[in-house]
Amino acid sequence: MTATRGRIDKRQAILDAAFAVFARDGYRPASVDTVAATAGVAKHTIYNHFGDKESLFRAAIAALADDALARNLAAVELLRLPAGSEDLAAVLGRAGLQLAECYCDERSQACRRLLQAEIKNLPDLQDVVRERATDKVNEALADRFARLALAGHLRIADPAVAAEQFGALLTGPLETRSRLGSREVPADEIAEVTQNAVQTFLRAFGNQ
Repeated sequence: MTATRGRIDKRQAILDAAFAVFARDGYRPASVDTVAATAGVAKHTIYNHFGDKESLFRAAIAALADDALARNLAAVELLRLPAGSEDLAAVLGRAGLQLAECYCDERSQACRRLLQAEIKNLPDLQDVVRERATDKVNEALADRFARLALAGHLRIADPAVAAEQFGALLTGPLETRSRLGSREVPADEIAEVTQNAVQTFLRAFGNQ
């Protein structure tokens, strides 16, 4: 293993441990000592990589946002033109379910709880997540909807609005059912919310 590879791996191990500790203990009560012990590194190693606790927290949130972006973009990739006997509802349902599962992922819910808890002290972290993940997912979703509209499958005046609406139809009910991230949403409820979102979206934007 090269020195650079080892440094990258150690940094990732620290970020993973940091998020786990912050999610479990909360940002304020969590200590760098606990993060170091969880990551299996010396405390000074964390300071060498990140400087201080707040910078470590910010880096852990940013890393999670990057991971969420990758998973959500993979879900958006499923939004392709219907093939064969498949209809648009099935395509939307497949992509929507994966987006909903990403939203209900334990780490995503923990991130939202941390952001809500620290919104007064570190309000800009909401913007970090939005800029690194949420906005990019919405842009990708809007692009897919625009293509579906050009192919005659949707009636959309503004793809960005349609993307925002689809996301809201998924995340609104899931946030309520998860009790703001404090309850695990069962798979059957995630599927139900997705189906309802698809049906409502198609009633508003479908071309049939």
